[in-house]
Amino acid sequence: MTQNATDRSCTSPAPAGLSRIGLIVPSSNTTMETELPELFRRQSEATGHRYTFHSARAAMKQVTREELLAMVDRAADCATAVSDAAVDVIAYACLVAVMAQGPGAHKESEQVIADAARENGHPAEVVSSAGALVRTLRAHGYSRVAIVTPYMAPLTRMVREYIEGEGIEVLDAIALEVPDNLEVGRLDPSGLPGIARGLKREGAEAIVLSACVQMPSLAAVQAVEDELGLPVVTAATATAYEVLTSLGHAPAISGAGRLLAPA
Repeated sequence: MTQNATDRSCTSPAPAGLSRIGLIVPSSNTTMETELPELFRRQSEATGHRYTFHSARAAMKQVTREELLAMVDRAADCATAVSDAAVDVIAYACLVAVMAQGPGAHKESEQVIADAARENGHPAEVVSSAGALVRTLRAHGYSRVAIVTPYMAPLTRMVREYIEGEGIEVLDAIALEVPDNLEVGRLDPSGLPGIARGLKREGAEAIVLSACVQMPSLAAVQAVEDELGLPVVTAATATAYEVLTSLGHAPAISGAGRLLAPA
């Protein structure tokens, strides 16, 4: 998570009680722009603070390494476009596009986006879903996890290796093997509790129920956490957590797992 909000002299500040959140999403993403606003609607209900969302899209249809890397090349242009809205924080919401670049790539991706926003005269905090997931797991002491992904087996293996490269052991990984990103967004989250039951969880300290911001999971997070008795994190809830903390706001979101629950 970058720290780039030191000079906002060129920005138009949001009114008091309002934060603007920028999103960079794949062009075929249909989930992040529904799950994140829903999470922040619950945050607003609890705190009275308001949040608005402003998106830029980068072309990506098939979840292949080639398309993912091409999307990464467009990140700076997207950051420039979304920063025109004078957002307070930018969330780069494509976990696997970042992880496909190799170990530790979230740090470079976040810096590229932060530099583009600053050079456009609208510096902003930057969070990537890839960085948010691994940092959140580490910050909460979850060193052994089991994960679910919608990706094909090779990409799932790459995600597993990326997470393990950040010092977090992946005890088990279930790959749903859906290559089309639109189809990923149509997966039914009601099936996730059954899938989570099939994970090898002995020794696990948390479950990553969706290692993908496109795979719908919010409706299942609390149910899986309650049933299996382990903290449940998703790429979306980890991103929401870091967006909130980058704004200096304490999470106060109900029904989305203990990560975002009121203290």
